[in-house]
Amino acid sequence: MAENTLLDQAHAAMEGSPDTDSARLRFFEQLAGSELYMMLTQEAEGEDISPEVFEVEGQSFVLVFDREARLAEFSGQEVPYVALSGRAVASMLAPAGLGIGLNLEVAPSSMLLPPDAVAWLAEMLQQAPDQVEAHAQEFHPPTGLPEVLLPVLDTRLASAGALADLAYLVGVTYEHGGKGHFLAFVDAVPGSERALAQMVSDVLRFSELEAAVLDVGFFRASDPVSARLARVGLRFDLPKPDTNVDVPGAAPGMDPARPPKLV
Repeated sequence: MAENTLLDQAHAAMEGSPDTDSARLRFFEQLAGSELYMMLTQEAEGEDISPEVFEVEGQSFVLVFDREARLAEFSGQEVPYVALSGRAVASMLAPAGLGIGLNLEVAPSSMLLPPDAVAWLAEMLQQAPDQVEAHAQEFHPPTGLPEVLLPVLDTRLASAGALADLAYLVGVTYEHGGKGHFLAFVDAVPGSERALAQMVSDVLRFSELEAAVLDVGFFRASDPVSARLARVGLRFDLPKPDTNVDVPGAAPGMDPARPPKLV
């Protein structure tokens, strides 16, 4: 049986509820967070890539797939490609006025995303999370969270690319008296902090929860605060770290602020 990916599932939910904004946003959030394989006309040269572009009714599209096997099935032969996050793909294609041909002919999520949809996605992804200094006075079990948040957060953390060992979601009271919720990553891969914070920001934005207070922090398992978090927090286990995991920003295309260059 062919694999039914998270992107397939999000696409099916969107197609099943065409008039529901939340389903559409969930699909775009999943697309932005997915690793995508872009077909090229030739091997990438450093940060320069030449994607395979095709025309449909006067609009130009680039071929991407959410599995290497799907790219191979579509092409029927060995072809050059590059793996990029959906975020990086949107950041790269939007300024060039290019659309996305997603999983064409090889998956239930096969679709054309026109250039204006890619531009909208890139604009949605531009906002970076705020960095603030605050001292937590007390941690307590999380309560009163929107129902939609937990399943979406669980899905995104499960596909976080082994960037951390685990995370705890807790309620928090700060020294200044403010209250909210706090997502604490434990033993994050060095250099991945920005990507993880951005991921959480995207989850809130695409779930229409921008007003929700969900701060993010990073700790080592040996930190005393980790034991406090474990006692009261809702635990999310992330994929076990891979010794060869790519740290966001360490290679061309991994940092959405520096997408590959089209040639």
